[in-house]
Amino acid sequence: MPDPAPLPAAEAQDRILHDLAPLPEVWLALEDALGFGLTSDVPARRTQPPWDNSAMDGYALRSADAGRAPVTLRVVGVVHAGDQPTRAVGPGEAVRIMTGAPMPPGADAVVMQERTRALPGEELGAVEVQEVVAVRQNVRDAGEDARAGEVLLPAGTVLGIPELALLAGQGLASVRVPQRPRVAILATGDELCRPDEEPAGRIVDTNSVAIALGVRRAGGIPHVLGIARDRIEDVERLIRTALDYDVVLTSAGASVGEHDHVRPALERLGVAVDFWRVAIKPGKPLAFGRRGATRVFALPGNPTSSLVTFELFVRPALLRLIGRLDPLPRPVQARSGVDLRKNKGLAHFIRVVLSWREGEPWADPLPTQTSGAVRSAVSATHLLHFPMDAMSVRRGDPVQLLPVGWGP
Repeated sequence: MPDPAPLPAAEAQDRILHDLAPLPEVWLALEDALGFGLTSDVPARRTQPPWDNSAMDGYALRSADAGRAPVTLRVVGVVHAGDQPTRAVGPGEAVRIMTGAPMPPGADAVVMQERTRALPGEELGAVEVQEVVAVRQNVRDAGEDARAGEVLLPAGTVLGIPELALLAGQGLASVRVPQRPRVAILATGDELCRPDEEPAGRIVDTNSVAIALGVRRAGGIPHVLGIARDRIEDVERLIRTALDYDVVLTSAGASVGEHDHVRPALERLGVAVDFWRVAIKPGKPLAFGRRGATRVFALPGNPTSSLVTFELFVRPALLRLIGRLDPLPRPVQARSGVDLRKNKGLAHFIRVVLSWREGEPWADPLPTQTSGAVRSAVSATHLLHFPMDAMSVRRGDPVQLLPVGWGP
């Protein structure tokens, strides 16, 4: 029976993600949890800030005393950030205050220093307020960031830098998130050698390096298992050692050539192959299957094909495993910088550089789109999605771009 037609990219993504759940939860240090999704609500332990405080360097005062301008007030104290006020502010008085310092009792506003003029006088002198001041002007409310007992971040929140800073402000050193997926990585091919070996007519296995870096950036723990030679027994042996991992990623040997042994090796090892080809360029010879809880991806051998298929299919799976509920790349709109043509049948994902011209985003393809050289992906910022049923795009036409995760 002939193989079924290649799957559209969106259908392949759906099949990969539809029953994929986050891994069991663990406590992970904040500095290691960037990009993970929370497995449960995080309540606030502290009210932050714990008291009303000044948003400016200036003078804390009673707004009723500054209902007209200019007005002169007697300075009766100074409060620095980290200090506590030593006295209240009464009628006709002001306290010199620094940004972040607690508001003294009696004061309900702060006038910024630039709107005042210091005047000499006994002890701390006086200040001339040169503008009308409103109630709560330049005052940050207690609990502006968080109130003890409220839900600070709900389950499912993706932890970015501000979210982790918010948790650190609550005195938390770790957070409950899915455990990091363990990912086995292996390459196949007699023509390959390790980066630390002299090539001597062979090709350096750059795919394992690039894939491992992509795995780490997506929250996983990469384990590079090596290179299997072009014998089914060797391919089967190396894949067998990988099937206890959460995810297995192979590169090369997944097409229909005489030495492409990945598919029969997977079948002999009991991996249920869901699909074998995807209707995209580059990256058509992509396979996905399962054995128990282990997900197996057979990526193409060409370096850029491997990068593109990792971005479109593997990276979203890894992000789902670490708790990202919406793991697919978010498209952005731009205009095509060139005319494009192709035949129907395959969606093309063209490496482009996004730039701004005339106030609009434009996508310019890299000079080469070969899938056999790593350099053809260097400096790409996005993939331009040229749909499978489309045949032409004209310069200036709107196009959909997907950001790539392999950039700096």
